[in-house]
Amino acid sequence: MSGSIEQGTSQMHGNTHILHFLVRIPRSMEDVWSAVATPEGLGGWCTAVDVLEPRLDGAVTLRDLGSGRITAWDVDRVAEYTLGAGGRVRFHLERGGDEECVLRFTHESQGERETESAWRTRFERMIAALEPPQTLPGQEPTRPLPGQFT
Repeated sequence: MSGSIEQGTSQMHGNTHILHFLVRIPRSMEDVWSAVATPEGLGGWCTAVDVLEPRLDGAVTLRDLGSGRITAWDVDRVAEYTLGAGGRVRFHLERGGDEECVLRFTHESQGERETESAWRTRFERMIAALEPPQTLPGQEPTRPLPGQFT
């Protein structure tokens, strides 16, 4: 079972570059929330996290994107990071049925520093990281999901 990444849209409004993606992930919202709102989760597919204070107006530093504040935080639904030169990165989660999560993603930045293909690659890594590990009958899974304790 794998997810899908719909064709992203890329727009320019003056000097502001806006990317949108719709990503369907065959995992629960809680699993996807861990992937977008924890240092371990983000580090597993997006970029290393140096600082993440999980609350509205908390500090955040995403190593390859920048430092700033958390400008929206609705647990299990919305995580938005405003990162100075890195722009605004927003993850909005919705239920897509019993076994699916829909991620509505927006990245606003000045200029075209981050590309559609770069984010598509990141989302492919996210979907792969959230895939349940393959096991043979009678074996236990060997790697935890991002944010899951063992």
